[in-house]
Amino acid sequence: MIRKIFKMKVYPGMEKEYEERHQALWPEMKQMIHAYGGRNYTIALDPETDVLYAQIEIEDEKKWSSSTEDPINRKWWDYMADLMETNPDNSPVCVELEEVFHLD
Repeated sequence: MIRKIFKMKVYPGMEKEYEERHQALWPEMKQMIHAYGGRNYTIALDPETDVLYAQIEIEDEKKWSSSTEDPINRKWWDYMADLMETNPDNSPVCVELEEVFHLD
């Protein structure tokens, strides 16, 4: 398993809506994440900065990277674009973080 850790940013005042949309995650989105080898996906919010910290375990970098072309993923990005910083294609602006410690 490969552990990916990254940060994103939610717009001020949109934190609750962001959480609610994820609590009601579409079944097809969950299936899509699993289909591309994603497991144990966690997102946490720092309410003082509106920064979201995420961690996901993936099976394979190439397989996971190909999920960006999946229509379900693109539909989710469009759905979330009004709540967070995005790229021109509505994908979230993600900054990969370097893991400095892990303990099983």
